[in-house]
Amino acid sequence: MSQDCIFCKIIDGELPSRSVYEDEDVFAFLDVNPLAEGHTLVVPKAHDPRVGGLPDDVAAAVFTAMSELTPAIERAVDADGMTVAVNDGEAAGQEVPHVHGHLVPRFEGDGVGPIHSLQWARPDLDDAALDDVAESIREAR
Repeated sequence: MSQDCIFCKIIDGELPSRSVYEDEDVFAFLDVNPLAEGHTLVVPKAHDPRVGGLPDDVAAAVFTAMSELTPAIERAVDADGMTVAVNDGEAAGQEVPHVHGHLVPRFEGDGVGPIHSLQWARPDLDDAALDDVAESIREAR
């Protein structure tokens, strides 16, 4: 636990939340600034700021909880789909430096679009460049 982490304080019960799920490794609660009705945050109980720092079993527990919660949230708010997202690092838009997944219910006609509709400056990569990036990732593991 981190003493100055808002999510650690929520997990510890120092701050209120509208919890929807808890097990040994994971805590899930409604986002107080939701993008849609039912927007839920799924967090590991152990404090870690980045996905790459999570032990394998904790990462698996987080994803398992997200997988189990997705259909429950969809039923609860009558959603047509779900955007599942993790902002990993400040440059990616992570506002709280504690790993957390977003489960954002989606509705036909909500006008948001897919994640690929975000306004990104997309790189122009040919097959050789894609092969180089793939190789670099494999080597970095």
